[in-house]
Amino acid sequence: MVSFKRLIALASVVTGVLSQSVAYTDSGINFQGIFETTHGIQYGFVFPPTTATGATAQEFIGEIIVPVVNQWVGLAFGGQMADNLLMVAWPNANNIVFSPRYATGYIQPTPYAGPTVTTLESSVNSTYWKWIFRCQNCTTWDGGSMDTNGGPVFAWVIGLSPVFTPSSPASDFNEHDDFGFWGEITADAHDPNYASYLNIGSSTTTSKSSTTTSKSSTTTSKSSTTTTTTTTTSSTKTTTSTTSTTTTPLTSPTPYDYIIIGGGPGGLVSADRLSAAGKKVLLVERGGPSTGETGGTDVPPWANGTSLTRFDIPGEFQAMFSGNTYWFCKDVNSFAGCLVGGGSSINGGLYWYPTDADYSAANGWPTSWTNNFNTYTALLKSRLPSTDNPSPDGIRYLEQTYPVMQSILNPMGYQAGTINNNPNFKDHVYGYSAYNFQEGKRWGPVATYFRTAKTRPNFSYAYWTYATSIARNGSLITGVQTNNTALGPNGFIPLTPKGRVILSAGSFGSPRILFQSGIGPLDQIQLVAANPTAAPFLPPQSQWLTTLPVGYNVQDNPSINLMFTHPSIDAYDNWAPILDDPRPADAAQYLKSQTGVFAGSSPKVNFWQALGGPDGKTRYMQGTVRPGFDSVTTAYPYNASQVFSITVYLSTGVTSRGRIGISSSQLGASILTNPWFTDPNDKATLVNGLQQIINSAKNVPQLTLITPDNTTTLQDYVDNYPPTSLNSNHWVGANSIGKVVDSNLLVNGTSNLFIVDASVIPSLATGNPQGLVMAVAEQGIANILALAGGP
Repeated sequence: MVSFKRLIALASVVTGVLSQSVAYTDSGINFQGIFETTHGIQYGFVFPPTTATGATAQEFIGEIIVPVVNQWVGLAFGGQMADNLLMVAWPNANNIVFSPRYATGYIQPTPYAGPTVTTLESSVNSTYWKWIFRCQNCTTWDGGSMDTNGGPVFAWVIGLSPVFTPSSPASDFNEHDDFGFWGEITADAHDPNYASYLNIGSSTTTSKSSTTTSKSSTTTSKSSTTTTTTTTTSSTKTTTSTTSTTTTPLTSPTPYDYIIIGGGPGGLVSADRLSAAGKKVLLVERGGPSTGETGGTDVPPWANGTSLTRFDIPGEFQAMFSGNTYWFCKDVNSFAGCLVGGGSSINGGLYWYPTDADYSAANGWPTSWTNNFNTYTALLKSRLPSTDNPSPDGIRYLEQTYPVMQSILNPMGYQAGTINNNPNFKDHVYGYSAYNFQEGKRWGPVATYFRTAKTRPNFSYAYWTYATSIARNGSLITGVQTNNTALGPNGFIPLTPKGRVILSAGSFGSPRILFQSGIGPLDQIQLVAANPTAAPFLPPQSQWLTTLPVGYNVQDNPSINLMFTHPSIDAYDNWAPILDDPRPADAAQYLKSQTGVFAGSSPKVNFWQALGGPDGKTRYMQGTVRPGFDSVTTAYPYNASQVFSITVYLSTGVTSRGRIGISSSQLGASILTNPWFTDPNDKATLVNGLQQIINSAKNVPQLTLITPDNTTTLQDYVDNYPPTSLNSNHWVGANSIGKVVDSNLLVNGTSNLFIVDASVIPSLATGNPQGLVMAVAEQGIANILALAGGP
């Protein structure tokens, strides 16, 4: 819970929809709450009648029912961590330990003495733990209060690691593993029978845990009916209740022509093109906003008073990897962006137009794509042109690496140029880095495709909506299962009779949704079947599509860092103070006119070279140069203010492949087989390219290679490079065209399920893949719209 951020400004129910509570009954109590499907947790609340006065008006009864994999659960009754009443609970043997907490900042919350908390019922077994509690003096707290007769935003967090001292209510705990928000409709949560609910079981008051054992606690959700069966045994009372109630969402379920899952580059292009074609479109994004125009409020301290979030300011890129990185998906063991814009909202902004080779048959593309890609690349360029001089004043900033790289590359036969002016020239070429920035701000698909889509009345979108599976009847997709009960009964969102689903959840997210929908290798679907929350949403085993190689054929650029020093370089304090304490003149300049250092990100120079491998195949080497450094390993002293990095990648022509998927029934997405250097020819080729750079650098006066230094050989340096550091996060191939999807991006074996994201790209692009992903989306949506039988 250490990093729970202020994100509540998202809760606009007009365009960005939070999940909202619904009525349900458990243990004889009529609750208003949500079933959070990602982790399978039920949250519920009931309040005294609105006529209550005095202390009674300041209390409520709460319930949580939690699968045991979740080691602790936290609730924020004001929707954010700082300056709000928090409640944390966890099981300890057969007991539930709980603790009201409070924090004045984003630090470890400490016990809070104000509330009186009484356990009304609790149970712990091998599957779930459950806690029903009375919380008195809980609707107001230091500096805040709860709207008990409206629709306030509540927040939940969960931890997958045990607290440090499980028996102690004052225990500390690690940062949460996931979090989310919902609209708790307290106006509908007042019950005239409230007083009788206080007598449901044996009670234990104060912050000590209660002792209760049980046989079972099970919640099952199907369609619009929730059935809860609970058997609880305590030392004084046994209660058994079975109830079934209709859980009608606040709004009737609306069917859509197209439901798009994922708000990354592929999803945003899809949303714009489909809505422009007059289709009724819903985009669901599991994270929240990013830039200010999307509702983002994460403004760096130095930009307070503006709407410039860290996602708007290109120069904040290097700050994306430290502190509270809430924008990364916590259930993926590689970097994946869980916010609108996806990776395009948090990456370095490098933006390369696709090459002929990127769309070639040799790279795995059907001829129907290779014959037409220039048309759709032109559409992309007209919507989002690139720039290699991002500051609107026309001045280049922090470009000291460029003349140094000239001194290295010119003797190697390289030519300088504006790289995107000739995308196919990728051999012995270098130039200033090209970005998708405009007006001194991060632009990308958010400020183009998403911006125009939002203006259309036939387009809707929902933040914090986690799609867990696709509902299907054989080959026919009928809708999408989510955690957002405001969009449909128990989170189910239906399609219109001829509707279609577009998966754009990314190279890790889309395969996982397929697995949870009974599509993919048998070992993956069996892990889903072993998950008690996900298993009920699988189709019958006879409808599983187990022949599709979902998650296989994966590629990512292997990358190696070289670190140098040169007296002309300004390492820019290694970008360390850019979020909290940037250089005053640079911050002031950016705030005044969105110009200067902060109008660009850290990459400054890029270069390419075609390399012949030992196997006779050609592989392309890409270099990205930036002031500053990652991890310097040297036995010698060096001047940290003069360090710059050359990250050297291998791209088109790479033959190594790996596998991604889920590794356990907890369903976290992960790398199952590393895709780097599975073919030793890839490593040999990259070592050759690195050696050429090092050899040329030796002839540049005052230029010193510090990593690797002369205490190790280049071969040893590469051989011992950490696998996680090889990761460039440019994942492609998990749902390759021609293997998992057909030439129209239709998932084989289905009639109306499509994939439009990086996972369909069959082989690595020559450069960073964002431009290719967006061009693929342009062409893919055109194909989908042209298909007969659609809405």
